[in-house]
Amino acid sequence: MAFFEAFRMAFESIRSHKLRSSLTLLGMVIGVFAIIVSVTAVSVIDVYFKDRLQFLGSSTFMITRQPVIQLGERDKSQRNRPAITYEQLKRLQDAMQTAVSISPMEWFSMGKVTYGSRSSPQPDVLLVGTNENMLTNFSYELEIGRFITQEDVQYARPIAVLGSQLAKDMFLNETPVGKTIRMNGQRYQVVGVLVEKGNLFGFSQDNRMFVPITKAFAVSGNKNRDISISVSVFSQVNLAAAMEEVTGRLRVIRKVEPGSPNNFEIATNNSMQAIFEGFTATLTAGGAAIGLIALLAAGIGIMNIMLVSVTERTREIGIRKSVGARRRDILRQFLLEAFFLCQIGGILGIALGALAGNSVALLFDISPAFPMGWAIGTVVMVTGIAMLFGGYPAYLAARLHPIESLRHE
Repeated sequence: MAFFEAFRMAFESIRSHKLRSSLTLLGMVIGVFAIIVSVTAVSVIDVYFKDRLQFLGSSTFMITRQPVIQLGERDKSQRNRPAITYEQLKRLQDAMQTAVSISPMEWFSMGKVTYGSRSSPQPDVLLVGTNENMLTNFSYELEIGRFITQEDVQYARPIAVLGSQLAKDMFLNETPVGKTIRMNGQRYQVVGVLVEKGNLFGFSQDNRMFVPITKAFAVSGNKNRDISISVSVFSQVNLAAAMEEVTGRLRVIRKVEPGSPNNFEIATNNSMQAIFEGFTATLTAGGAAIGLIALLAAGIGIMNIMLVSVTERTREIGIRKSVGARRRDILRQFLLEAFFLCQIGGILGIALGALAGNSVALLFDISPAFPMGWAIGTVVMVTGIAMLFGGYPAYLAARLHPIESLRHE
């Protein structure tokens, strides 16, 4: 029997039993869908994390009291760590031998910003205290005007640099630079506007107002509050040496006993990405495991359907054998039927899974992703399932005796 004829007969057999074939396909589609939708969604999230976690410069690392990113339960020993204060930052700055730029980043308050009779549409504008090194250390860019200077920090000047979204909301057809705005009863003169930064974990980085950290301390009345510190080296070659020096000097400043663990955290872009990569890998493995279980159930369903098909078509098999069909011809036909069912279900499952997985990208305005490796692997898996679970019914069909088959009713 020609190979093309075997394909045609397998296809006709599937088409002639639409309900049975559809139910078999449904199990396969669900299994493949479960794998692809979970892997696609995780891939989209992973791309988002890798993009958004570049908020530090390539030669910059963060110093914080608690881990920047915490997955799982926090260690109880971390709760009683002393605050990292601005005074400690200045002592660290004076002690460093490696050429670095150090910048604080502290969120002080949230509220509305007003300009004349106009108020910001968002009531949660964030007041951020920092210094002259923030642009480099946190990968911001200045669009117009100037940024905070060392003198602004030294004299606690009431000046402000606005995020791009805040500037657009407050000054529709005006230049913000030189204008006086108010926040929480305090007046600030706008000296610059930043380039759009985008969102980070769903929070806007452009609805912020940056002021000298000393001015923010004066407004809040708490000079010993906990702050985050970024340290940037001028050459990435010196990054490891700078991290080692910072660790040693900060242990002395914060009076950490020899042999005791650090009471602060140091993180880079790469270290934060590694945490999320481990997290997304776990999600991928979990989704794939659920999908594989569903595929196993679908494979058993295919075997049951094929066994029923062999029983129903026993007389047909006997007639074909009596006119010259060989065992391998019968075996090929039933294997091709199982192959068709699995491939059609696999393709539908991949398409639906990719669409559903990328709904996360549409929802959060993230770049779409398609797990090509997993898609190819899934096609290989469903082919294996077709051969494994369709092989036994096909073998039984091929072994039927033609005379006994013709007597079957």
